[in-house]
Amino acid sequence: MSTGKRAVVIGAGFGGLALAIRLQAGGTQTTLLEQRDKPGGRAYVYEDQGFTFDAGPTVITDPSALEELFSLAGKRMADYVELLPVSPFYQLCWEDGRRLDYVNDQDALDRQIHSFNPADVEGYKRFLAYSRAVFEEGYVKLGSQPFLSFDRMMQAAPQLAKLQAWRSVYSLVSRFIADEKLRQAFSFHSLLVGGNPFATSSIYALIHALEREWGVWFPRGGTGALVRGLARLFEDLGGRLELNAPVARLETSSGRLSAAILEDGRRFEADAIASNADVVHTYKALLANHPRGQKEARRLQGKRFSMSLFVIYFGLERQHTQLQHHTVCFGQRYRQLIDEIFKGPKLAEDFSLYLHAPCVTDPSLAPEGCGAHYVLAPVPHLGHTQIDWEQETPRYRDRILAYLEQHYMPGLRDDLVTCRTFGPLDFQHELNAHLGSAFSLEPILTQSAWFRPHNRDDEIGNLYIVGAGTHPGAGVPGVVGSAKATARLMLEDLNR
Repeated sequence: MSTGKRAVVIGAGFGGLALAIRLQAGGTQTTLLEQRDKPGGRAYVYEDQGFTFDAGPTVITDPSALEELFSLAGKRMADYVELLPVSPFYQLCWEDGRRLDYVNDQDALDRQIHSFNPADVEGYKRFLAYSRAVFEEGYVKLGSQPFLSFDRMMQAAPQLAKLQAWRSVYSLVSRFIADEKLRQAFSFHSLLVGGNPFATSSIYALIHALEREWGVWFPRGGTGALVRGLARLFEDLGGRLELNAPVARLETSSGRLSAAILEDGRRFEADAIASNADVVHTYKALLANHPRGQKEARRLQGKRFSMSLFVIYFGLERQHTQLQHHTVCFGQRYRQLIDEIFKGPKLAEDFSLYLHAPCVTDPSLAPEGCGAHYVLAPVPHLGHTQIDWEQETPRYRDRILAYLEQHYMPGLRDDLVTCRTFGPLDFQHELNAHLGSAFSLEPILTQSAWFRPHNRDDEIGNLYIVGAGTHPGAGVPGVVGSAKATARLMLEDLNR
């Protein structure tokens, strides 16, 4: 049933799409404005010479959160997209040749852990129990609840304190596990949401339980196929998706938002506007003419932001059947390297990498007999370094490809068909990401929950935030959870 109210959502990333679907299904006529030529945001898709490259997220860990979007619209997710199971979840590799296949099979995991350190089998079980406790408290109970008041934060504080939320992920893992490689294996997850394992709250250990609860999945056709399925669901519900529609500013009237104005001058009036754009960009650029925009932008620019990423998308004329779908390649250093990634001031000579080989699960993403890949290296954001990325990009690309060839993919450079890069300057210019940060604000305890930008602005009553920059944070489950929290507020306000 229509409310007669209109909403605009800026940005068709996972958060914007999930929010727009919830609003449209809730009876609010919704327009989704996307500045690029296709939806997805960080989950963009590149196609080149028969290869399909997912630009961003490739790990789907909570299918139930996505299924919910379809079911509340009276649809079946299976009619829009097929999710394929991935096993092992990841293969974790070290330069000395050690491997750990991280699988959702306790006996197989126990045997592997035993080969690293027998005493850590019992320690891992205690860590998993802890992870499940924070998953229940931090994700199931609080993940899609908006924290608009400090009182709400204080209600959650006793339980978070009991779970030692002030400790870092690495320090918490180290309480249970002694072997250094296993400590790395069970603490790296916070990097997937832009967090430093040595600084991020131990609450983020819940990611481990999240994967053990629902598994790891990959959409047939790539993450882009999931994006297209969500966009089709939104349009099937009667929503309006406008591509090539960059928003220049938000118009205000009597202290409230009245319209989104595009760069080409088109005007979209709305009773409520939500931004899935970068949170600093939202306040600094879209609200540049409003005192609230200037003040909040200054406040946010004083926060700590996540690292950036350097990503290489490459297609090869043959497959590397020795690879798993997801490979984490640990370098010689861990703590010191991560310190340099988060603090700069220079680009480290060594690296830890995430290597994506989706043709292991879905060969259709490359021409027959070929392989589509991407590899990413976490790197400092633009505020921590004076790196000349124009000059550094080809050098860094060649170093990473040579490293992969030496350790994981023999003959890689001879087999290269196509190659492109995406780095900190691209995050800044193409995605308006503050400082080229790949995940918005760094997920430390003092920048989580109530301390994060709120799902509804404190001063402009019909401005809402969705995506990585608000509660609960980055990652596909995080931004889809933010959409649930933001949609609840918007629909309550619009139905008054």
